[in-house]
Amino acid sequence: MQLATQTYDVATAFIELGAIIIGLAVLARLSDRFGISPIPAYLVAGVVFGEGGIAGPRLSENFIHLAGEIGVVLLLLTLGLEYSAQELADGARRGWVGGVIDLVLNSLPGVLCALFLGWGVEAAVVLGGVTYISSSGVIAKVLADLGRLGNRETPTILTLLVIEDLVMAVYLPVTVVMLAGASVATGVLSVGAALALAGVILVLAMKFGDHITRALDTRSDEALLLAVIGVTLLVAGITQKLDVSAAVGAFLVGIAISGPVGHRVAGLVNPLRDLFAALFFILFGFQIDPAKIPSVLPIAIALLLVTGATKVFTGWWTARRAGVATRGRVRAGTALVARGEFSIVIAGLALGAGLNPKLVPLAAAYVLLTAIVGPVLTKFADPISKRLAPQAPAP
Repeated sequence: MQLATQTYDVATAFIELGAIIIGLAVLARLSDRFGISPIPAYLVAGVVFGEGGIAGPRLSENFIHLAGEIGVVLLLLTLGLEYSAQELADGARRGWVGGVIDLVLNSLPGVLCALFLGWGVEAAVVLGGVTYISSSGVIAKVLADLGRLGNRETPTILTLLVIEDLVMAVYLPVTVVMLAGASVATGVLSVGAALALAGVILVLAMKFGDHITRALDTRSDEALLLAVIGVTLLVAGITQKLDVSAAVGAFLVGIAISGPVGHRVAGLVNPLRDLFAALFFILFGFQIDPAKIPSVLPIAIALLLVTGATKVFTGWWTARRAGVATRGRVRAGTALVARGEFSIVIAGLALGAGLNPKLVPLAAAYVLLTAIVGPVLTKFADPISKRLAPQAPAP
């Protein structure tokens, strides 16, 4: 009887998962026909059919969380394959000012909103983090869908994303300590370990990238794929354990692999990336209860308008400082609008700490709006730039 029950559960999971993937295929095909990224369609479908929706799946929360994390890790791995460690270091040196502007302009609206609503300092710190950090997963997918990974403005986008993830390496441990009421020494130790690990991985990627590439190289595509995926998940897991984003670890693995081997790896990983990334976005939507959104929707829309404008300005200014033309500046600014996985993780901290009950639905509504509006704005960045500067040359 126990075996029969297990078989039934597995069969049900297969049926649900198969139906989800077929639905994703239909949405991807329709989006391709209209020439837009499928991400907004994935998110809306997730909300409609997920928790509190029409017919939520019974897949386990562990599966949903793991599939989403793998999707983000593979997205950042393929993004890292586009750049070398030296390019990243040069970009960080040139882009740190933009990173500071990004932090101030985009965290401040969330902080002020929570304080204005009377939710307290702790909620303000949490909401400031929600509005600050862009979604590496959404942005990487959009850039890949639109064929812009090799564009001139993309390194400036990438630099800001990496700086944001490094800020998270400090922010998350400090916030956890603040909400838990733990000692300052515990927070300092956690932050130090996180930053040290990120620095070690970057140095290894810069100094030993060629050796790593040669060690992974093999004539067998199967062996190469397994080795790269294994190393990526291992490094991502270690970085996550030490409170650095798993996305940062995966990205740094990507930049450590260079040359023809890197191109081969990208070709092998891309199909897996597309599958798990699509699952990430729809499963993320599944976790949003639409019944809780209306009461906080006006606040979410106000935050979208304000922080959408501040993100566009941040990308514009940073790309302009790097000498990118008007069209590339608009692309950079609009690409940064989307928030996603990190913002939900931060909101989850508030849920566990018993802060204002409206905070998590607000974060969910805000992330959903930005994750839909961001890719649409990015798609139409070129027509927008033509209105701003009709004679602007292509980057």
